[in-house]
Amino acid sequence: MKRLLALLLTLTLSAVSISLCAQIRGTNITVTVTPDHKDWLYKVGEKIEYTVSVLRSSTLLDNASITYEMGPEMYPDTHKDMNLKTGTTRISGKMSRPGFYKLKVTAHVEGRDYTSWCSVAVSPELLQPTAQCPKDFDEFWSRAIEEARWTALEPTFQYLPERSTPDVSTYHVSFQNDRWGRRVYAILNLPTKPGSYPAILKVPGAGVRPYGGDTGLCKKGVIVLEIGIHGIPVINEQAFYDNLSNGPLNGYYLFGCNNRDRSYYKHVVTGCIRAIDFLQTLTLNGDGNQQQAHPAGSLQKAEGVWDGKNLGVCGSSQGGFLTLATTALDKRVSCYAPVHAAMCDHEASLKKVACGWPHMFYNVAQPDPAEIECMRYYDGVNFARRITVPGWYSFGYNDDVVAPTSMYATYNVAGGEKQLSPYQQTAHFWYEEQYAEWFDFLLEKLGVMNP
Repeated sequence: MKRLLALLLTLTLSAVSISLCAQIRGTNITVTVTPDHKDWLYKVGEKIEYTVSVLRSSTLLDNASITYEMGPEMYPDTHKDMNLKTGTTRISGKMSRPGFYKLKVTAHVEGRDYTSWCSVAVSPELLQPTAQCPKDFDEFWSRAIEEARWTALEPTFQYLPERSTPDVSTYHVSFQNDRWGRRVYAILNLPTKPGSYPAILKVPGAGVRPYGGDTGLCKKGVIVLEIGIHGIPVINEQAFYDNLSNGPLNGYYLFGCNNRDRSYYKHVVTGCIRAIDFLQTLTLNGDGNQQQAHPAGSLQKAEGVWDGKNLGVCGSSQGGFLTLATTALDKRVSCYAPVHAAMCDHEASLKKVACGWPHMFYNVAQPDPAEIECMRYYDGVNFARRITVPGWYSFGYNDDVVAPTSMYATYNVAGGEKQLSPYQQTAHFWYEEQYAEWFDFLLEKLGVMNP
């Protein structure tokens, strides 16, 4: 018995040790960069003053060595080294045109570098995008959608009991996109209680990964369809997607970027529209019965159906762009919510203005005219101008992937009723409060009470 107790105690202590070793969080040295306006807003020509501090264990670090750069976002025009005798200083600048002014500070402490930055808005309401719109933009996309619909959906359903709950049925589904054999795979969450429900289409950010759906959101009384874009199942192990991301899908966002018909995003955008076509099969027909576009018996009996009228679209980063494109191209969308939308205002960098991801022409000496022309058909700005339904926009001023300059300029020209809710301190991520506000907006617009 003593040996058994000793063994159990050893195993317990080992488990505790492993757990403690795994919890490495943050750094003891931190750099803070804080603007003197609490709202992070300034006017053109107004003095911008930052307080910079280098701290060890949350107290100022004497004689801290720093390097900093500052200026218009993505185009800093000042570079300096300093020694902070008391661990803190003030650095000021100003901007002569609308945009975002960024101060980036790197502290050098005991052979390691620690970096932080702060971007403030300068008369952002005056920002206008540089994106040009092709004369046949609408014709191109109307034809692309029409041609995609020549291919029958032929949806498939795979019930996932391990991801289902008493309130939510979860399926791995697929349907054909713009040609035979090219399928869109997705996770579908349906309320198990019979009835008609609004729906939310979740479109993905950049990358190659599996998807889990959203049973929690579905429990609130909405159908959720979360799609992938690469024509591969979305329930495999992560290693499967890592191999694709590092192999044949590496850099997919640049595939065909010099030809509007060969761009990778052409079938991605049409896939979003076909996703709504798929949702349309989960509605009631004229007889009050569920549509029979899916194989008989593939769905669980007496589940919820889409009401056919209330549809929200949302996504972040690449998904923010896809949210704009889907909403502009499909009148069945009733509300939308992009977060730090990528692929907006590609051409801005040609004028030395911060552009959206993937920074196609940033610091490119001689941009390919064919690429410039092609990307005009895939610029979030040109879709945003065509939107007519209510939208909610959010992004961070410190985002170093999706330039807030491009995001704010896109917001300024977006059509329809719109709300802006920036979370200034965020970079290319979001806070819990931001995430909650995101879906509260959609649920409100869809007529769903959010307890």
